[in-house]
Amino acid sequence: MALLVALNCISAYIIIPLPFTESPLALQTLVVNLVGFLLPTKKAGTVMAVYILLGLIGIPVFTGGTAGFGKMFGPTGGYIWGFLVAAVLISYFKGKQYHFKRYSAVSIGIGIPVIYIMGAVQLQAVTHMPWIHVVAIGVLPFIPLDIVKCLAAAGIAGAVKRRMTVS
Repeated sequence: MALLVALNCISAYIIIPLPFTESPLALQTLVVNLVGFLLPTKKAGTVMAVYILLGLIGIPVFTGGTAGFGKMFGPTGGYIWGFLVAAVLISYFKGKQYHFKRYSAVSIGIGIPVIYIMGAVQLQAVTHMPWIHVVAIGVLPFIPLDIVKCLAAAGIAGAVKRRMTVS
């Protein structure tokens, strides 16, 4: 579990800034998916809760080395809250046995939409932007790469599950 917390922290530093939004492209969604795929539901939630708590107490683990309540309750904090909910739901709906197609479908069909919805709702609530702009800068630019990250996470999870037991 600690390794997955650490991977999530590290993935927040691997970013591609976008000039039109506060949310950069990051590898975090890949790790959030791995957490959900590799751990039982309660442990997936615990890993993501620990990650959030680390950031809330001031350790710079959020995207681009940020931290604090301002980040969690600012324009992009909803995406971070979405990571917690998504990891739990992915873990819950992934099934007992590894199946690449099922893992991919759960990730793309449940996990990513949860992150987008929670992120977009908070982005709109904080900035008061029209919804069309929220979707244009807070959802649409991320869809293609997030789908790739979901597929990659499903493949990585299969490789890990074949080589070891993760409890």
